[in-house]
Amino acid sequence: MQKDLLASFLHLFHCFGNKRAAFVALLDYFNVDPGNADPGRVVEAGLSQLTASGLKPDLIRAIRQAQHPQVSRDLAWARQPGNHLVCFLDPAYPALLRQIDDFPVLLYARGNIDLLHNPQIAIVGSRLCTPGGAQTAIDFSSQLAGCGLTITSGMALGIDTQAHLGALRVDAATIAVNGTGLDRIYPPRNASLARDIMEKGLLVSEFPLGTQANRHSFPQRNRIISGLSLATLVVEAAARSGSLITARLAAEQGREVFAIPGSIHNPQTRGCHRLIRDGAKLVEQVGDITEELGSLLGFMLEQVGESKPGPSTNLDREHRNLLETIAYDPVNLDALVQRSGLTIDKLSSMLLVLELNNLIQSAPGGCFVRI
Repeated sequence: MQKDLLASFLHLFHCFGNKRAAFVALLDYFNVDPGNADPGRVVEAGLSQLTASGLKPDLIRAIRQAQHPQVSRDLAWARQPGNHLVCFLDPAYPALLRQIDDFPVLLYARGNIDLLHNPQIAIVGSRLCTPGGAQTAIDFSSQLAGCGLTITSGMALGIDTQAHLGALRVDAATIAVNGTGLDRIYPPRNASLARDIMEKGLLVSEFPLGTQANRHSFPQRNRIISGLSLATLVVEAAARSGSLITARLAAEQGREVFAIPGSIHNPQTRGCHRLIRDGAKLVEQVGDITEELGSLLGFMLEQVGESKPGPSTNLDREHRNLLETIAYDPVNLDALVQRSGLTIDKLSSMLLVLELNNLIQSAPGGCFVRI
């Protein structure tokens, strides 16, 4: 978005504060949308036009006053290398996130902004995770990242931290959705992790610069974690874990929910067992996820009017060899296991990579076909 249009958007954004629905309604009233992204027409509107829109007098006064003081601060921040401001009118705004009912109207981002358009999976769980849960999060994160998925989480202590570390350890991308302004790191213990994510991934927040941690912001940001992602995986969660909020939001957004079971004696897995009872898919290995996501990816991208990524020229020999075993007629997993000599888990991961690169597609009956 052009600088002057972005300044107009930011002025309105800060005038409305947390009155997001009223802000979106006002833009709709003035026919400001992604195809006609000119918020300046609202800022320049006359008193009679703003009154006719149904705005209250205090908001009208705020809009008609000089530019909100936060705007210059935001624009100065966005001029720094690696910093970005992405409003929902901008083509750079992630299409999947735009599909949720209460999408954030503005994203502050630090790092590789292109990652917003990558296929993502959210990995979340307890802050007070067990050593076994921490290792499980790292293992699943690194393997799913190796399949071409971007790992998205909330940078909280516990499972979130391990999920980010799992991706970073295999030199893969990861996205952290913050519950504070991006000029503040929370929790402070994760300052080093935040720096690593900025270098290799992306930090994202809907909260203005200067926003401190509070008990309402973290549940609020959870809808962004799930909204950016094709699916959410819960590794460990107590009966009243905040991760269950993310899982509930994912289900409400029409996304898949996966949960890893654990010991009935471990209080940190009771939330996962509850999710499974309520319909989440039980996960024992990465293949349980990749097999499901192969077809889900195509469906979700069709929903937002996108096509799958084009073929990759960077496949390794192992993936190229597997591709040669897949014909243009449907073939099932059992046949592919026999042809390739790979385990189901390894095969499922590699099939997802081929599908993400638009080289194969899912077919009825659990089969795959070459494109």
